[in-house]
Amino acid sequence: MKRRSFLKVMGGVASGAALGIRPVLVSEAEAAGAATGEMPKRVLGRTGFKVSVVGFSSFGLMHYDQERCTADVHKAFERGLNYYDVAPAYDKGNCETKLGIALQGLDRSRYFLACKTKMRDAAGCREELERSLQRLKTDHFDVYQMHHLVKLEDVKTALGPGGALEAMLKAKKEGKIRAIGFSAHTTKAALEALRGFAFDTVMFPVNYVEYYTRGFAKDVLALAKTRGAAVLSIKTINSGAWPKDAERTRKWWYRPLEQQDDINLAYRWTLSLPGVVMGFPPAWMDLQERAITAGLAYRPATKSDDQKLQEMAKDCGSIFKREEDLVASARMPYPHHPQECCEGEWA
Repeated sequence: MKRRSFLKVMGGVASGAALGIRPVLVSEAEAAGAATGEMPKRVLGRTGFKVSVVGFSSFGLMHYDQERCTADVHKAFERGLNYYDVAPAYDKGNCETKLGIALQGLDRSRYFLACKTKMRDAAGCREELERSLQRLKTDHFDVYQMHHLVKLEDVKTALGPGGALEAMLKAKKEGKIRAIGFSAHTTKAALEALRGFAFDTVMFPVNYVEYYTRGFAKDVLALAKTRGAAVLSIKTINSGAWPKDAERTRKWWYRPLEQQDDINLAYRWTLSLPGVVMGFPPAWMDLQERAITAGLAYRPATKSDDQKLQEMAKDCGSIFKREEDLVASARMPYPHHPQECCEGEWA
């Protein structure tokens, strides 16, 4: 089958299957009977890795000194978290350095380490990979990802020839990478990547606001399921754009949920979507702790949970529609988000 025909067929598969992408809900009795107090683990797609349903967002380390970073990394591990994610774009590499130091003393065989690259060419990817391995004080990454795919040109360049994928496949043969994934912020980029290569993982914004206000993530979830890729939710506790008159309690480009009950609710709903293995909180250690608490309190979502989140989503503005529209019209100015964004935030 020619590539154009293949992409057309796969596009139809995703759009059709997306209609059936709904949260899997249980009865109140089943939810009430679920065991809590221990961090649930799920299989990371075809990799076979068993990972915690809450991931550690190491971009949050930028706010703290090394002593605090080390303490928080170890505390998260002790509470059952076993998946740490980082990228060289996070605080210009400082988060990699801090995490590399913080992980010392933990059994490397008991946690999974994920890193990313924004380099789209093979040579740049390889150089960044080697530097990241040094900073993280490890000889391999369990998952290595293309970071922040937005435009179709990003994907086409990265997939090659001579693209980042070429370097990743070589590194995998050498044992420096165990699984290959990507993160994306637009539907078009995510679908193009999924169609172009059998990625192991997909990081994508999956949360109740974007899902219920405009069906965002449905097509990606559908195609990821077809392609056998595990989905890692980013922006899991996003509650939409900041209202014009709202007090900005954090210097952040979207408004995160703050209350523990709401965070618990958002996590169990996102984790009820088919194919979603894990969710990440925003880059703040207090929200990381609340996310871990949500994991420990996890139970399956119910119909009443779903109805409550639909109500909560009604008046929340999208934080991704503008970017989606710009990609659709082939216009993508920089920066991609309002000026209050922190460089490298985009997971």
